[in-house]
Amino acid sequence: MAGGGDSTRAIFFALGANLAIAIAKGVAAFFTGSSAMLAETVHSLADCGNQVMLLIGVRQSKRPPSPDYPLGYGKAIYFWSFLVAVMLFTVGGMFSLYEGIHKLHESEPLRQWGWAAGVLTFGIVAEGISMRACMQEVNKARGGRTLAQWFRESRQGELLVIFGEDLAALLGLVFALVAILLSVFTGNPIWDAVGTIGIGVLLIVVAVFVAVEIKAMLIGQSMDPLRERELRDYLAARPEIARVLNVITIQLGNDAMVSVQAQMREAGDAIAMVEAINAVERGMKATFPEIRWSFFEPDLHDEAGECAAT
Repeated sequence: MAGGGDSTRAIFFALGANLAIAIAKGVAAFFTGSSAMLAETVHSLADCGNQVMLLIGVRQSKRPPSPDYPLGYGKAIYFWSFLVAVMLFTVGGMFSLYEGIHKLHESEPLRQWGWAAGVLTFGIVAEGISMRACMQEVNKARGGRTLAQWFRESRQGELLVIFGEDLAALLGLVFALVAILLSVFTGNPIWDAVGTIGIGVLLIVVAVFVAVEIKAMLIGQSMDPLRERELRDYLAARPEIARVLNVITIQLGNDAMVSVQAQMREAGDAIAMVEAINAVERGMKATFPEIRWSFFEPDLHDEAGECAAT
């Protein structure tokens, strides 16, 4: 999407960070017996699988249109992003909840807790680097909007998922570190179980928010509202157009489809009108490279709007 972030770069950063962190966490969980560390190990391994799925989705979304899929495969990335949200909910969140509740009833003192503290500190640094790379791409896409506004309005499913994953991973690491340190300094291993439950709740909440946004993209949303406003302003400023009557946009992965209904300034000569429409469409696609399909209808009034009003 023009003006958006490079989601593939963010995915590779997250994959590399999570792979290194998962290995380190697994070693620490083995030596310490920490349930929070085990939950974090499973979380990081699940994240690695999630990023592989996102890469598959990005690749599939770039397949060219076919007779069966005349508008291309762009929305395939939304399907894979939704699967990632489901995995984050089940493999990450539900497993952590189960492990934490189990440890509440059968808590054991931590062994060699220094392993866990060291690995979690390394994980926070590595995940912070991944989060920084993700935020660089998010900042390119969100313009002047707040993070909350961008999260609600973004049409880049894969970047939205990576942002949610990185945020959950970073906060989860902090939860695990705090839980382990509390267990050590209080001598009460129950804090390790509480930290594990906290990680589970965090992952489930993030997964639900991500899934809701991706579901909307799967159903069929318009372009990013910021880009759509820019498109409407562009069309209204074109000298060939007397009045923009209606604009409908649909986001299809990184591509978009646009339908324009407008009153043209020169309506007497059919050939001149066709040339004017072609000029508008060429300029529109050059200014908004994400627009792959455009349909232009010259008219005198907005019949679709009048039908909706009645």
